[in-house]
Amino acid sequence: MKIKTLLYSIFFSILISQSYAQKTRVKAADKKYDQYIYVDAILTYERVAEKGYKDEKMFQKLGNAYYFNAELAKAEKWYRELFKMNQEQEAEYYYRYSQTLKSIGEYKKSDEMMKEFNRRSGNDQRGKLFADQKNYLEEIKANSRRYDVTDAGINSKYSDYGSSFLRNKLVFASARDTTGAYKVSKWTNQSYTNLYSSEIKPSGEMEKPERFSKIINSKFHESTPVFTKDGKTMFFTRNNYLNGKKGKNSENSTLLKLYKAVLVGDEWTNVTELPFNSNEYSVAHPALSVDEKTLYFASDMPGTLGQSDLFSVKINGDSNYGIPVNLGKNINTEGRETFPFISADNELYFASDGRPGLGGLDIFMSRAGIENRFEEVKNIGEPINGPQDDFAFIIDSKTKSGFFTSNRNGGKGYDDIYHFKEVRVCEQSLSGIITDQESGVVLYGSKVSLFNEQFDLIKETLTNENGVYVFEVECGKVYYVRAQKEEYETKEGKITIDDTTGKSELSLELEQRIKPVGEGTDLAKTLNIPIIYFDLDKSFIRKDAAFELEKILAVMLQYPEMKIDVRSHTDSRQTNKYNENLSERRAKSTMTWLIQNGIEARRLTSKGYGETELVNQCSDGVKCSESEHQANRRSEFIIVRTE
Repeated sequence: MKIKTLLYSIFFSILISQSYAQKTRVKAADKKYDQYIYVDAILTYERVAEKGYKDEKMFQKLGNAYYFNAELAKAEKWYRELFKMNQEQEAEYYYRYSQTLKSIGEYKKSDEMMKEFNRRSGNDQRGKLFADQKNYLEEIKANSRRYDVTDAGINSKYSDYGSSFLRNKLVFASARDTTGAYKVSKWTNQSYTNLYSSEIKPSGEMEKPERFSKIINSKFHESTPVFTKDGKTMFFTRNNYLNGKKGKNSENSTLLKLYKAVLVGDEWTNVTELPFNSNEYSVAHPALSVDEKTLYFASDMPGTLGQSDLFSVKINGDSNYGIPVNLGKNINTEGRETFPFISADNELYFASDGRPGLGGLDIFMSRAGIENRFEEVKNIGEPINGPQDDFAFIIDSKTKSGFFTSNRNGGKGYDDIYHFKEVRVCEQSLSGIITDQESGVVLYGSKVSLFNEQFDLIKETLTNENGVYVFEVECGKVYYVRAQKEEYETKEGKITIDDTTGKSELSLELEQRIKPVGEGTDLAKTLNIPIIYFDLDKSFIRKDAAFELEKILAVMLQYPEMKIDVRSHTDSRQTNKYNENLSERRAKSTMTWLIQNGIEARRLTSKGYGETELVNQCSDGVKCSESEHQANRRSEFIIVRTE
């Protein structure tokens, strides 16, 4: 009995000791997790989990640790264990689990998690986007296969990412330099990144990467540079580090800031911190507008809608900047929007995990519209986007080639840089019919010109016997079509071509400059002159009416034998007699104005019709709006003789 009791005592002591040790390890891992030391936390959590120890908070943090390190397939395993243990989780865990499910191709289950996320999250933009784009996979499929993707040929077994063009070179961030223990990031257990450059040969092959600049590269992170077109100014991301000192926020973490440097001779120098940086939030990943007057970047500064948003700031001079402006809900979500890039075609490319995609960060595109407001956001599809993180997209609009970063399977390192070439798998034709605006007759031989968004002339053609023109155009582009024909007014139209193979149409109706007129014709209608309006109970000529009467005057001066009968009408308010007298005064007032401006009295007659010829239903006793009544207060100019 004593021996049995002793054995039980030893057994329970061992259990208590193991349980206490496991809890101690978890507590230590929690501390590392809270300090963003995710790799060390992962190792500790997994060792504990392998021994069968289960804890809801531990599964949350283990899943998060992999999620935040972009290892989504591994994160899925622990989120799955979390939901097995308890499905009553905060809405954000439904979103993260949905994202990780995509990474292993479980799109149906991922959509189920998104539906539940949308139900639980309320007004979250990510849920709304999912609900509004239920066929998002079909849309992504339609946008896919536009690019050929290959390894860039500059990758290492470490992290390589965030590239930028500098003349004939590619400048990018890499963790390949492992010299010195101080160079290791506790977050990823890899070296801090430095900038490297590689020459792009005319064949497209890449030279061996070389360190970019000793002045720019520090002993902490440098990444994501962008250069002005002249190659003399650069903006880049760096840890909060300047003049040999590392800055920290109130939670003792070192965040990211933007810096500027200028090229003096062959050396990059004058490294300065941008004024809208802060020790309390990160500012990173710069991009320049086409005119280089606006800087775009990612940040979690106050006013951010999600985990990180895209912002813009005006560049007013060498060291003068405006106030950062959030790009708003058309671009940003409650998720991560990051790594912006502006192409020469004024297209914004960026990475987001807040929109319906294929998993992790996907690359999206939005064109700049009126006043540079960004329009509909589209997923650029496979093979650039996939189940893992895809980001840092850049493209040379002339060569239709570029680079992006991904941690997809089959790469050499943690992140790898890939080269792509845009191929024409999307084919579009633009056609239309040119017709006479009034008669609808097709206009054979009309000259039709095609312009791009910058109004550069691209092509010209003539309409065939059916009034039809046809152009071959590029998918997703904005074009202007101009139609011209003798004796007609020139007319233009704008069209945005779809991103999928098909046919686009834009027809134009041309207005005749020289129009036939005959007796009984209303000259105002022939010339498309708006109705000559009078104020209520008034017969004097308004300023806007005088402007229109000038057109009547010009025609009568051009044709000295033309005679016109001026006819004035009123609305139904007031008595019939009153309206008859009012319209008579208005007709005479109009005729008097024409006589005073050079038209002989013999060429004019006038008559007031009161309310006898209403143009709508607004007769006595019928309730009408002011605009409906005003339509009846009008003058007409009927030709009674042309020669």
